[in-house]
Amino acid sequence: MPGSSRILAALLLALTPFAAQAQAWPTKAVRIIVSYPPGGGADATARLVGPKIAEAIGQSVVIENRQGSGGAIGGDAVAKSAPDGYTFLLDASSHSINPVLQPKLPFNTLKDLVPVSLLVVVPNMLVVHPAFPANTVKELIALVRAKPGQFSFASSGNGSAQHLAAELFKAQAGLFMVHIPYRGGGPALVDVMGGQVPIYFGNMASASPHVKSGKLKALGVTGSKRSPAAPQLPTVAEAGDLKGYEVYEWNALFAPAGTPADIIERMQREAAKAVNAPDVREKLAALGNEPVGSTAAELERLRRADLEKWTAVIKRAGIKLD
Repeated sequence: MPGSSRILAALLLALTPFAAQAQAWPTKAVRIIVSYPPGGGADATARLVGPKIAEAIGQSVVIENRQGSGGAIGGDAVAKSAPDGYTFLLDASSHSINPVLQPKLPFNTLKDLVPVSLLVVVPNMLVVHPAFPANTVKELIALVRAKPGQFSFASSGNGSAQHLAAELFKAQAGLFMVHIPYRGGGPALVDVMGGQVPIYFGNMASASPHVKSGKLKALGVTGSKRSPAAPQLPTVAEAGDLKGYEVYEWNALFAPAGTPADIIERMQREAAKAVNAPDVREKLAALGNEPVGSTAAELERLRRADLEKWTAVIKRAGIKLD
């Protein structure tokens, strides 16, 4: 055998185990690490799509919660996992916020984690205490403009998605409001319903029941279009004449960099099918989630666009973690 042929044969032989591994995937259980605690929105999404993916790939899908540091602990665990197709990350929109708020992250978000699929998006809901004198977004803007610094807004924490939604609103509407951060969305909601803080950009799933019960008044949703979960509510952009105002929280799947492309493509297909299955769509809609099931390329564009947007908002508002 000529020298060049022997070299080619050796290369093909060396590559065979990797090719066989990719073709045979999966041969064991697949793990999805959720970067948030049990019972939250990200966890609910994972536990709805996990069984569908398991059924499609013929192996168990194990959901493991690794919460902490706004999703950074789970992200680090996956970034440092073997890129063999058996570990994935289900992260939230803080994925595109953490690199700005936490410049000393132990991993590089854009380099160490590759996109698989955007699973769901969920707008926030602008809510106020029922006694608040404004009944529309325009009325709220006019009221706050007339009394700068006299109104406050709650958030689920400094640098949280709800905080940033309010800061973007302030910037586009030219408002001065005082930020009151809480340790979580639950305590924030309690104080808004109690009248201690009048304004809140709340998670739809947690705020909607209180709007229905009359304990909160909803003025709009933060998405680019009206939410199927609350079609009667206008968007903040249309109701406040704030062109381009758009805020979505989201849940998406990522994998460690270096995961074989064919495994990424298979996982993307199965995740997209799972999130759009009729029974899953119905359960997600009840949480205020809008199923997507994007391509990896679409998710990559979203996370980079969000990173650019939130970098500008965080720097303009001078937001720093406590």
